[in-house]
Amino acid sequence: MSNSKTSMSRRSLMLSAGSAGLFAPSILKAQGTVPIRRNQSAFELHRWQDHFDSIGSGILLSDTNNKVLQHWTADGEMRIYPTSVPVSDELTRRGYTSVIEKRVAPGWSPTPSMLERNPDWPARIEGGDPRNPLGSHALYLSWTYYRIHGTQDTRKIGRASSNGCIGLYNEHIEEVFGRTPIGAQVKLI
Repeated sequence: MSNSKTSMSRRSLMLSAGSAGLFAPSILKAQGTVPIRRNQSAFELHRWQDHFDSIGSGILLSDTNNKVLQHWTADGEMRIYPTSVPVSDELTRRGYTSVIEKRVAPGWSPTPSMLERNPDWPARIEGGDPRNPLGSHALYLSWTYYRIHGTQDTRKIGRASSNGCIGLYNEHIEEVFGRTPIGAQVKLI
């Protein structure tokens, strides 16, 4: 009977050791020894050098097709965040801009075109109100009406659901907000 337990332990040990070999390529990829072009969610990672001349004080690259924001700090550290994106190409602005203002608990007012489409919307919602679509923090871009901001409605992340802005989970925009200076370069593709 003790041999049966011993052989089971040996069998379990051999199976465990064999399966560890299956995960070795994943471990190597995670350590960066193998170039990675796509992650498990199948979105494409971009190199900042393909879009900007320098990192400067930090850069933000929003890929509207893949619904992801890549953020590089001045020291070259890069983080990736899932986003919401505009519902249509007509509402999507692409190209270069910059962060011109940062606000905690930003108030929200619909644009004139939003009010035309939705005349029953309120003229303003103050920051902190759970109905406020800007969430906890906002980075104001040099383009009028465009923001990178949080959201109270987490169902929007990973979807085409905004009227032009790039939305992040509140905890993610808080992190990006703290790491992004005014003047940071931004590109939407």
